Amino acid sequence: MRYLVKIYSYKGSYSAMAPDLPGCVAAAGSIEEVRTLMAEAMGLHLNAMRKSGEKIPKPKKRVQLDADDFEDEEICTWIKVKSLQAA
Repeated sequence: MRYLVKIYSYKGSYSAMAPDLPGCVAAAGSIEEVRTLMAEAMGLHLNAMRKSGEKIPKPKKRVQLDADDFEDEEICTWIKVKSLQAA
């Protein structure tokens, strides 16, 4: 599965969040590191949801973005999360 992730830059650090997975976040010192940590966080988040019986949200396939809504140093990317086996 592939989820949209927003990455924000602030004073040399980066934070990321997945709009389809509320509460799933990561922070790091570089874009590459925050992407790696976010992929791991998303896998753990989905696994915890599955174990607690929550419905796994389907990733949005299309997203409408408006460049005027973006802050400076904000990026959107897709992160692929490996499918997890049912618990």
